[in-house]
Parts: sequence; structure tokens; C-alpha cells
Amino acid sequence: MQDDAATQEMLSMVLEEPDRWAMFLDIDGTLLNLAPTPDAIEVPEALPEQLHRLSNKLGGALALVTGRSLAYADALFKPFAFPTAGLHGAEIRSATGMHTLEATPEFQALKHALTAEAEHYPGVLIEDKGAAVAAHYRLAPEYEKVLEERMHHYAELAGPNWALQLGKMVFELRPARSSKGDALERFFQSDPFKNRCPITIGDDLTDESMFAIANARGGVSVRVGAIGAPSCATSRLSSAALVRNVIAALAA
Repeated sequence: MQDDAATQEMLSMVLEEPDRWAMFLDIDGTLLNLAPTPDAIEVPEALPEQLHRLSNKLGGALALVTGRSLAYADALFKPFAFPTAGLHGAEIRSATGMHTLEATPEFQALKHALTAEAEHYPGVLIEDKGAAVAAHYRLAPEYEKVLEERMHHYAELAGPNWALQLGKMVFELRPARSSKGDALERFFQSDPFKNRCPITIGDDLTDESMFAIANARGGVSVRVGAIGAPSCATSRLSSAALVRNVIAALAA
């Protein structure tokens, strides 16, 4: 896996052939530093404009691919509304519009039950994402085992249309038929992404499916963070700050 310097040098060459590449960026832990709670995420003031300028240089072929909802991503980077895959691909907005998977009444009831139960686990935060729900335990790591057991229970209650996803200090129930890799394939069905090589940058297990698509298409896959769990990414950047440095340099 390439180190920081080699990855930065490789990405600096993107604008030599801007019509060749499409860039797909995770948000939490990739563009933005992780925070103790979902609402504590901070967006550097210059970042939205830098993403907008880079998108223009790539002919619009820049998309956000996130476990957050599409509406949440829009709020982070306003006034810009980039092509975005939210909820790991359950929501898609591209040149062809948006598809949203709505939560069923049964899933709404499950979320209410989970939220009520979480009151017994101080520090555990429940994030309602509409058609998904996440239980964050970054502030209460002592509840990891019990929370994992309870989330498996809720996954069984939710049924086959939802899947339990493990992330960094979070357990999430998300639509089972969506993944970030599937989202990339849907983007590639229409302009401006069609016939381009993907550059995928992410930091978590949920990003592995889009790394695999990038590798299969002859593109670039970049894992962000310290070397830890095995990854199919071929390159590495050690921090979200370095990702932002790359974005700023490409957007200049």
C-alpha cells in the first residue's frame, strides 16, 4: 500500500487528465475529522468552495458517498449540492435525480424502541437517519458488547430488508440492498461519471465495497487513517487533514 507522499503525488496528477477521472469521497473520517458525537462534526470554512472548484475542474464528476442521509450531507456543504449517495447508497442524487428509500412504519417503531432502550446506556447516542438508524458508543465504550448484542436483536426484528453494519464505534441498521459499491455502479450509468476511472477515498469498512469497484475498473482506492484492519485499498493517506490538503491543492 502506498504511503502518504506517494499517494499525494499520484493524486496531484489527476488534473493532467481531468476528463478521465471521477472522484468519490466519504465524509466522516475522510473529508472531516471524526468527532465524539455526530452533531459535533466541524466543516472547515474553505472546504465546500474547494470541493465546488474541484468538481468544476472534473466536469462535475465528483460525488459524496456516505452513510449519512443526503439531507445531512447537503447541510454540511451548503450552499452546494453535490451528487451524493446517502445512507450507503439507499439515497442517490446524480444528474438523473434522486431515489429515496423510505422507512416502513415497522422500522419507525423499531427506532423508537431502540431510542427508549438506549436511555439505559448513558453515553450511547442514537442517530435517526430516516431509513437507517445508528447507535454510537464512542462516549461509552464499556457498552460495546451489550450494544452489539442488542443491535443484532433489532436486526432480527427489522427483517431481511435491513442489515447490521459495524463501523468505527458505531453499530448501524441500514437498508440491506444498498452499498457504497452499488452506489458507484449507479453513478457510472449516467454522465458525467460514465466511462471515467474512479478515485475512491474512504476510511471505514463500509468503504471497502467502493474500493473494490475502483480496483476492478482500473482506478484508485485510498484508505484514510492508521494502518489497521486489512483493506483492499491500494493507497493510503494517514489523516483526514491530508485528504483536505489534497483537495485544496487540486482546487487551487
